[in-house]
Amino acid sequence: MNASELILNPDGSIYHLSLLPGDIANDIIFVGDQDRVPLVSKYFDQIEIKKNKREFVTHTGRIGTKRITVISTGIGTDNIDIVMNELDALANINLENRSINPNPTSLNIFRIGTSGSIHPAITIGSTVVSTLAIGLDTLGAYYNAEKMHHLHLPEWSYITKRHDFALSTFGSHFSEGITVTCPGFYAPQGRSLRLPSSNKISFEQLHSLEKDGYHITNMEMETAGIYILASFMGHKAISFNAILAERLTGNFSTESDQVVNNLIKDTLEWIVRLP
Repeated sequence: MNASELILNPDGSIYHLSLLPGDIANDIIFVGDQDRVPLVSKYFDQIEIKKNKREFVTHTGRIGTKRITVISTGIGTDNIDIVMNELDALANINLENRSINPNPTSLNIFRIGTSGSIHPAITIGSTVVSTLAIGLDTLGAYYNAEKMHHLHLPEWSYITKRHDFALSTFGSHFSEGITVTCPGFYAPQGRSLRLPSSNKISFEQLHSLEKDGYHITNMEMETAGIYILASFMGHKAISFNAILAERLTGNFSTESDQVVNNLIKDTLEWIVRLP
């Protein structure tokens, strides 16, 4: 791996994240917003590491004996491509001699994100676990992802799934569904401000789609990218979605901070109980 492929900073840290291998735990929480990182780490008993570069803010600490990292990814699967590849490099490449470690490390990746519901049964304030994810972005095309061939979705769209974490100890009620990962927030998700969207697929068409007993429930911008890269790299990923918007009714949460905080606490309590 030459210097233009595996780029390191002068201190030996990985290029975009500015992290060293010892800076990360095996259990890693993804949040999109950098301001959400301290909202997670405030529940740590101790914080060992705080680093930031660009939109990537990282805190690593402990709850009891469980070591946890929380990192902000920014928005979109283009950023997910950076974060997943660089975390994998930290876990599985010897940065000093640029060789792949013979015994791969599998990371646990937990996304705590916000999302909009497109299914009438999924209401504001609820939690959706993305059992499957459909990527409408093009990232999957670069990693030979399984193509999605339903409802005349773009030919490059792909489908992937979460790791089979046991959810029996997750404290609060949640729904499982199919999450659609979009390449933008406005027109790609059917929003129109001054510019019209050419997206001809209705929410009713989408939420009527069923696969493996699950319906499409929500839209966001990261989950499919996390899942496809985790599956190919040998990591374990799951995405928890705090529902802040109901796209069918046009409503948005008036208590979004509390909804997100509840999901943070539920997810941390569940992670600590994992073996």
